[in-house]
Amino acid sequence: MDQNLLRSYLGTIYEFPVDGGILRVSIDGDVVRDVGSLPPLLRQDFAIVTAYNPRSMLLPRRVNETRNQVLRDLLVLGAFRVEQCVGYDEEPEGPWREPAWLVHGIPRDEAVAFGRIFRQNTIIVVEGARPELVVT
Repeated sequence: MDQNLLRSYLGTIYEFPVDGGILRVSIDGDVVRDVGSLPPLLRQDFAIVTAYNPRSMLLPRRVNETRNQVLRDLLVLGAFRVEQCVGYDEEPEGPWREPAWLVHGIPRDEAVAFGRIFRQNTIIVVEGARPELVVT
């Protein structure tokens, strides 16, 4: 994988909905020694998946939105709890913002399969409070 693209994925900031507001996180941060100090969401197992811009090919907004809705519908049919989230590059109001889905409790292999089906370069899987960027 191109190193600049990989650095971009690692530096992506995600906004998650939590009680009382928005939680902003990145997997390119400090190592957490005390998992108990993390917000409750980050101590749960989940994945971040999207259907936007397959294999980094820019698609029209309407096409991306339709693909992402199909992904959500399939996740919900699979009995997963899904919440909307967004990833962006450094500046919240910058030019690149990509909607994604925070999928609670999805097993790693299923999350990877969804990433592959929707032709994503990577997904993020969090197990045991440890985030992992998975190249699909």
